[in-house]
Amino acid sequence: VAALQDEKNSLISENEIMNDRLEQLDDSLDDPNTVVAKKYFSAQLQLEQLQEENFRLEAAKDDYRVHCEDLEKQLIELQHRNNELTSLAEESR
Repeated sequence: VAALQDEKNSLISENEIMNDRLEQLDDSLDDPNTVVAKKYFSAQLQLEQLQEENFRLEAAKDDYRVHCEDLEKQLIELQHRNNELTSLAEESR
């Protein structure tokens, strides 16, 4: 029982130390002058920029997909027209 109580006290002490360190990290993020906060905000800004670029690229991809579908439809129509004209040319020969 004494060993378990010592282990419990040790774990409680370690837990308090970890909570103190966590509070210090939270405080360092709140202060914009710390290196950690600067890196965090820089990474957050970069993430936002990449999300915006990703959205822009997705929109461009959708536009190109629609354009490609239109071109495919035109190609099919032109192939049919070409076949018609080829058969008419053969008939007139």
